[in-house]
Amino acid sequence: MANRIRLGNATLTRVLECQVDDLPVAVFPKTPPDAWFELADEFAPTFWNDDRWRIALQVWVVEVDGLTVLVDTGVGNDRVRPRMWQLDHLQTDFLESLRRAGIEPEDVDVVINTHLHFDHVGWNTMRDGDAWVPTFPNARYLMPEADYRHFNPDGPVQTSRPRTEEEESVQRHVRTVFADSVSPVEGQIQLWSDDHQLTQALRLRPAPGHTSCSRRAQNFASWVTLPASLLATIEMACAIVIFEVTAAPASTSSERSCEYREGEG
Repeated sequence: MANRIRLGNATLTRVLECQVDDLPVAVFPKTPPDAWFELADEFAPTFWNDDRWRIALQVWVVEVDGLTVLVDTGVGNDRVRPRMWQLDHLQTDFLESLRRAGIEPEDVDVVINTHLHFDHVGWNTMRDGDAWVPTFPNARYLMPEADYRHFNPDGPVQTSRPRTEEEESVQRHVRTVFADSVSPVEGQIQLWSDDHQLTQALRLRPAPGHTSCSRRAQNFASWVTLPASLLATIEMACAIVIFEVTAAPASTSSERSCEYREGEG
């Protein structure tokens, strides 16, 4: 697809962070092994490479109603992410890619984190010496309140007592992600729940399933969907961005809502 397209009154730009060509199916342990191969021929070579997934980590930029809006912010550089070694201490030229697309970090008005998993909040911040600072200093960071309450230091994920080594690993992961990618933008966070009208053309609505409160953005016209977390597996769900492209009234939308491991993806 083209990296930039015009859709009605909105301009949509895809900015690639990186391509992962060897994501093991073990990342999704609850999926029956045979299920991965049922549609392998249809997925290859774009999404499937032998016995491993190929995925693109990318950010969507929506320019509409005079605002520059980022939808999710990828993994980010310099992050400690041992639970997925392919993304541990990732180093990319994402900010330069964003600039090549004509977007300066200072020009971003709104960042929408559809949910607070590590691969959707990373570029909320960047390393400045020993500190994490906001990557987009002039932006509001819109976060689903249910996710924020669930993952923050006073929430159930961080305060519960782990019963297994796996639960302890997840808890360390959530604490690390919140500390480096959410807490540093605390002064710019705007929490929301239920329906939230962002602009005349852009509305946020819940799309639960992937986390306690995944999000979608919608308008009242023909809809364009941008899956925030989507793989062909029963373990994934969607957080969807939908915005206006024509003046025709919308009728229905569809989402998949499936199980996934807490705090990841």
